[in-house]
Amino acid sequence: MNKIEKLVYDLVKKNPKIKNNIRNIYQSFYDILPRKKNFSINPIDTKEGFFFGFHDVSPFSFDDKFLLANKLTIPFRMPRIGDFLDVGYFPIDSKNTEFQKIGSSFAWNYHKGCRLQWLGAKEIIYNDVLDNKLISRTYNFKSKQKRHIPHAIDSVSSCGKFATSFSYERLEKFMPGYGYLYPDNSYLKEKAPAKTGLFIIDIHSGEKKMIINLDQLAKLKGKDSSIKESYHYTTHSLFSPDSRYVSFLHRWTKPNDVQKRWTRLIVYDRVLKAFHVSPTNNMVSHYVWNNKNQIIAYARIGNIDGHILFKTPELSDFQIVTYPQLNSDGHQSFIKSNSFITDTYPDKYRMARLYKVSITDNKATLIACLNSPKNYQSMEGAHWACDLHPRMNHSGNMVCFDSVHTGTRSLCLMKI
Repeated sequence: MNKIEKLVYDLVKKNPKIKNNIRNIYQSFYDILPRKKNFSINPIDTKEGFFFGFHDVSPFSFDDKFLLANKLTIPFRMPRIGDFLDVGYFPIDSKNTEFQKIGSSFAWNYHKGCRLQWLGAKEIIYNDVLDNKLISRTYNFKSKQKRHIPHAIDSVSSCGKFATSFSYERLEKFMPGYGYLYPDNSYLKEKAPAKTGLFIIDIHSGEKKMIINLDQLAKLKGKDSSIKESYHYTTHSLFSPDSRYVSFLHRWTKPNDVQKRWTRLIVYDRVLKAFHVSPTNNMVSHYVWNNKNQIIAYARIGNIDGHILFKTPELSDFQIVTYPQLNSDGHQSFIKSNSFITDTYPDKYRMARLYKVSITDNKATLIACLNSPKNYQSMEGAHWACDLHPRMNHSGNMVCFDSVHTGTRSLCLMKI
C-alpha cells in the first residue's frame, strides 16, 4: 500500500464493512483502465482447473517428486452439500506428469481445500464426509491401501502420529467460507462452550483428546471487553517442526457481524502443558513455523500491522520484518529459516504480488505480479476468492501457488 492507502486503511481497518466498501469503490475507478501485464521471474507451469488451498502445509512430498492437488468438479459457484472435488497428485519432473486421482472429498472449501497433506513420507490424508459425518481419510502412497478416521483434521505433525482438530461447523458459522456445511457437535447456540475447542487426534487409534475448550480460552488472559459478549472458535492450527508445540488462532466475533473479529495467536507446549499467548493487539491473520521453532505471522503489535518474527515458541521475543516495505496482509511460507515467500491481496489494479523476503537483510524482492479478475473477488455469501497462498518445496527452489491470472482457478509451479 502507498502512504495514502495506508492512511485510509488504518482509519477504517477496525470496521470491515466500511473497509470493504471503500476498497470496492476505490478499485472500481481503475476497472476502466487497461489491465497491467503479468510478470514473473521465471516461467509458470499452470494446471487449470486445479488448486491446493492454504499456505500453511506443503503439497510437496518430502523428496519433492510429487505435488498434491484438488481438482474442481463444479462450475464457478460456492460449494453445496453433495458437491465433491477429486483428490490426487501430480508427478514432478517425470515423463508422466498427468494427474493421478486417489479419491474424492465432500468436505472442502476454496480457501483451505479439504486439508489435503502428506502424513509422513508414505501416506496422504484429507477430510471427507461419511454418512453425513465429517471424517478424514488416509491413503498409503506405496500400498494404495485406504482407511478412515472418525474425525476431520486440520494439520498433522511431521512425525505423522498426530493431527489437530476443531469444529468445522462452528468455523463455517462464524467465518463463512473456511469451514464445512456438515454437523460436528459445534454447540452453535453457546458463546464459549466447554464441550468443544482444540483437539489432538492420535492418527493410529483415532482417539481424540481436547487440549483446551472454548470456555477456558475465553478466560485465558483475556483483558479485552469484546471477549465476554462474543462467540468463540479456533482455527489455523499447526504443529511445530519438532512436533512439541501446537499453535492456533483463538478468534471471537459478534453474532450479528462475523466480519468483525478479534484474534490472538496461542502456542501450546505439549511437554510442559503450558499455553503462551502472543502480545499482539487483537489481530493475527496468517502464520507459519520455520525449522528453528520460530513463527512468522502477519499481526498487529501496538499500532503497527506487519510481518512479525516470533523468535521463540513462548512468543515474548519478536521483531518486525521488512516494514514498511511490506505493510499489507500476506500468506507466508519459509524458504529457509531466515527467508520466506509471501503474497499480497490484489491491489487497485487487481494485481496480486509474490515476494521473496530476507529476514537477515530485512528486504523484500518482487518475484511475480499476477492479475486477479474482479469476478473472483469475494463478497458477502460468496467467499470464492483465489489468494495466491504460496507454498515452498523442501529444497527451497520452487514455489507452488493458486492463481486466476489465466481467467481460471489454477495450480501453479514456478522456480525461484
